Amino acid sequence: MNFDAYARTGVDLVNSRLDDLDDLRALFPDDNAWMRDEVADRDLAVFRRAQKRLRDVFEYGTSGRDAQAVAELNAMLEAFPVQPRISGHDSSDWHMHVTSRGASVSSEYLAGAVWGLSVWLCEYGSARFGVCADDRCGNVYLDTSSNCCRRFCSDRCATRSHVAAHRARKRAAEQPTLTPVP
Repeated sequence: MNFDAYARTGVDLVNSRLDDLDDLRALFPDDNAWMRDEVADRDLAVFRRAQKRLRDVFEYGTSGRDAQAVAELNAMLEAFPVQPRISGHDSSDWHMHVTSRGASVSSEYLAGAVWGLSVWLCEYGSARFGVCADDRCGNVYLDTSSNCCRRFCSDRCATRSHVAAHRARKRAAEQPTLTPVP
């Protein structure tokens, strides 16, 4: 099982727009086209609630509140239990799925996402759950840096933030300083 891929589905969910069913369908990559086809209106509300709860997990991790991150993930593991099964199309394509056949799209997707993030937390710690430091962004990410120093969700956000800070410093340096008149 590729736990990192499952953890990244949690990141994708938190960073997605979920205004309507079309937004939810856009969450599923081509290799999960069956989810896109089977997702229903009832799944949208489940995904929205899970999205908020997973954002909380990332915020807990970013702020050093490990116990809260663990408690929330444990609660979500109960809500979206993992029921592993072997699946495949022929004898050379066997792979694991995290839920039983016939599970709803939300159960299948969220069981994998929560399981992946839980394994990630146990393996790397909740400090590796990040929220982008660019105030205009707010996306979450998994910190894969060698020294746990990542602050932005992408190079684009890092560059945008650094350029804005540079320009602000430059403007401040160019403003004349007023000297008080005695």
